[in-house]
Amino acid sequence: MLFWLFHEVLADHLSWLRVFRYPSTRILAAAITALLLSFLIGPWFIERLKSRQIGQQIRDDGPKTHKKKAGTPTMGGSLILFCLVVSTLLWCDLSNQLVLLALFVTVVFGAIGFADDYAKVTKKNTKGVSGKVRLMIEFAVAAAAMSYLFYGDVWPSELALRVQLPFTNFYEDSFELPAWLYVCFGALVVVGTANAVNLTDGLDGLAIGPSIMNAGTFLIFAYIAGVETVIVTQEGPQNLAAYLHIAHLPGTTELAIFCAGLFGAGIGFLWYNTYPAQVFMGDVGSLSLGGAIGMLAVLTKNELVLLVVGGLFVIEALSVIIQVGSFKTRGKRVFRMAPIHHHYELKGWDEPKIIVRFWLISALLALMALGTLKLR
Repeated sequence: MLFWLFHEVLADHLSWLRVFRYPSTRILAAAITALLLSFLIGPWFIERLKSRQIGQQIRDDGPKTHKKKAGTPTMGGSLILFCLVVSTLLWCDLSNQLVLLALFVTVVFGAIGFADDYAKVTKKNTKGVSGKVRLMIEFAVAAAAMSYLFYGDVWPSELALRVQLPFTNFYEDSFELPAWLYVCFGALVVVGTANAVNLTDGLDGLAIGPSIMNAGTFLIFAYIAGVETVIVTQEGPQNLAAYLHIAHLPGTTELAIFCAGLFGAGIGFLWYNTYPAQVFMGDVGSLSLGGAIGMLAVLTKNELVLLVVGGLFVIEALSVIIQVGSFKTRGKRVFRMAPIHHHYELKGWDEPKIIVRFWLISALLALMALGTLKLR
C-alpha cells in the first residue's frame, strides 16, 4: 500500500520518496514496521488474552517443571502473523505473485493453527484438532500453492522443476523432476517444515529464535537470487546470482521484504516470549512460521539447503520419529522424552541453558547455509 502510494502517486511530486522504490529501503522499513507494531500492541494483546482466559494447557506426561506454566496466555502467534501481514501489505509490491503465494500459505497455515489452539482452549486439553485432519488440510494447501507455481507461470519454465544440491552449480548440476513429483516434493517441504517448527515450540523462545535466524538467512538468499546487479568477471558481465552459481529468479527481491517483516515480527515477539515467557505462540504461530520458512525455501530454490539452515528443526523432528519408531519396533525409548529438548530437561539441564545452546546451534547452521553461496 505504502509502496504503491510512494512509487506510483507521490514520487513524482516528492523526489525524496523515490528511495522507497529500492528493495533495500523497503527491507529496512518492513523490519522496523513489524518490530514497532509488536512493541506497540504487544502489551495490549497479552492483556486481552489474559482477560479472555486463553491459557496454555500443560501435558500430564511432560516435565514437572512445566506445571508452573499452566495458564500462561497462548495463541500469541497471532501477534506475529498480524505484524507480518501488515508489514508485507505496506511495503511489498502486491502485484508480485511470489509474495502473494508466501503470504497465502503463511496465513492459511496460521488459520489451521488457530483452529487447533482454539479447540485446545475450549476443550481444556492438549489434543485439539485431529492430527490426520490437520495434515490433510496442510498438504492440500501446500500442493495447491505448488501447482500454481507451474500452471500460473510464476517461474521461468526452464527453472521451475529444477532442484539444486547444496554446494553445487545450479546451471550445471541441478536436476529436473516431473511436475507431479515436484508438487509432492514442494508440499512435503512446506508441511514438514511447519510441523518441525511446531515440534520445536516446547520451551520459552526455543522456536522463535531459530525462526528469526531462518528469516534473516532467506532474506539474503532471496535478495541475491533476484537482484539485477551486474558484476564484471573474466567470463563477462554476470548478475550476482549467476556469479554465485545459484538460480536467478526475477521478483525474489520482493520476497526479501517479506523475510524482513518476518524477521522484525519475530524479534518483537521474542521480547514477550523469552524466558520466563509472558505469552506462548501456540500452533497459530509455529505453523504459520514453519509454513512461511518452507515456502521461502521453495520460492528461492533452496529446498535442500533448508536441511542446513533449518537443521535444528530437522533434529527436533527426527528425534520424535526415532523415538516413535524405536518404541513401536523394539518397545524401547532412545530418549528420555521427545522432542529432544525435553530429553535434556529430564537430564537436569536448566531451561535457559537448553534454549541458548539450541540458538547457538541454529546460528552456526545458518552461517553454514550462507557458506553454500561461495562453496560451489
